Amino acid sequence: MKRAIVLAPMLALPLVVTSCGDMKDDASSSASFALGDALAGTNAAQFSAGKTAFATSENAADGLGPIFNERGCGTCHQNGALGGAGQQIERRYGTLTNGVFDPLANTGGSLRQLFGLGGFNVGGLNCNSGTDANPAPGATIFAGRLTTPTFGLGLVDSLPDSAFDTLASREPSGVRGTANRVSTVLPNPADSSQSIGSTRVGRFGWKGGVPNLVQFSADAYLNEMGITTSHCFRGTRVSAFATENRANRAPTNAIINGCPDDAVPGTDEDAATEDFNNCAGGVTGIQSDVAAFAFFMSHLAPPPQVAITAGSAADRGRTLFNSASLQCASCHRDDADIFVSTSAGGVPAGVRFHPFSDFLVHDMGTLGDGIGNAGDSVAVTRRMRTAPLWGLRSRNGKLHDGRTTDIATAISAHNAGTNGQGTPAGQAFNALSSAQKSDLIAYLNTL
Repeated sequence: MKRAIVLAPMLALPLVVTSCGDMKDDASSSASFALGDALAGTNAAQFSAGKTAFATSENAADGLGPIFNERGCGTCHQNGALGGAGQQIERRYGTLTNGVFDPLANTGGSLRQLFGLGGFNVGGLNCNSGTDANPAPGATIFAGRLTTPTFGLGLVDSLPDSAFDTLASREPSGVRGTANRVSTVLPNPADSSQSIGSTRVGRFGWKGGVPNLVQFSADAYLNEMGITTSHCFRGTRVSAFATENRANRAPTNAIINGCPDDAVPGTDEDAATEDFNNCAGGVTGIQSDVAAFAFFMSHLAPPPQVAITAGSAADRGRTLFNSASLQCASCHRDDADIFVSTSAGGVPAGVRFHPFSDFLVHDMGTLGDGIGNAGDSVAVTRRMRTAPLWGLRSRNGKLHDGRTTDIATAISAHNAGTNGQGTPAGQAFNALSSAQKSDLIAYLNTL
């Protein structure tokens, strides 16, 4: 197991910072960086170390498993460059009980891990990890989710909650999104506004359920790779990511049927105990791998856009995209006064970026995946976060479940019934001429 102390300041090394008055527009210098490059001013050595950690393939000696979806971050995040979207589709399931969502947590839901360690030996015991049943007992709702790209997300992470509230207030009432406020389980130590249990607008994941990239990293390490971690924050131990997932049952670190949870029993990377003396003295420390993943993702530059020639198909498509009749830009937003980074989280301030999303959740009708948290209403399970369109041309699968590789098919799928807030846009797209559809797609392929 890896043992390395990572203190909070390492998440926020000095960077080139400007004021909003000296705003830097990433589009103006898009030719100067490529997909997968770091933000200007990023500590090169730390970015390289984070990139290496992100690309590392884990094994049982590192704590992989006992059940997992992949062996490394980079195995899933790969389209275009390291950190991009993925080909893999994770599997979710659940059911409705008394009219509300039940994730079937007693069977390990709502996430199904696809692989297991298989047989392993601990202290002379011959153990087997098992694998999650497919379908899970009692499940009636099934959904797939593609891995999301991480380019530019540190800039999004730096925005205050008020930015997303403003975006919601600007949207037409029929398509207005909801800022999904969630509890912060593992704060980013580089952002002084965050604390354990405080609420923050969830801006990451298909459901907008994750409030920052540090928590995103710890969650993925546990649920996608099965590697458990502990952390310290202002003297408090954070153990929310320290319990192993078990095949076909609720998570536990207990010995079952004579066998431990894993080839490496206990919390795999117990940084709070092993590196930070049980958080004594008010210490803040994030486990080394989680900190490295978070630094790498936080400092990835936004996807560069392709220059558009006046009068071209892409130029005509841009006009269509921004038209009131098509309504694409109502949710896939690019508000110039909102998408400007702050220094929160250690990224450069004053960077203008172009995500083409409001990072709000919307009722997507029959296009929604039907998956939620325990007790969510059916309407809530239909909510999906607006997918950022930046870097679209580098992705293969489209929509949350990768059901198509075709942009036109993905847009048409927004015509998703009377409850779908994307239905008007889907219908408007379907009513376009073939030439207009071609122009719109030409524009989207510049993003």
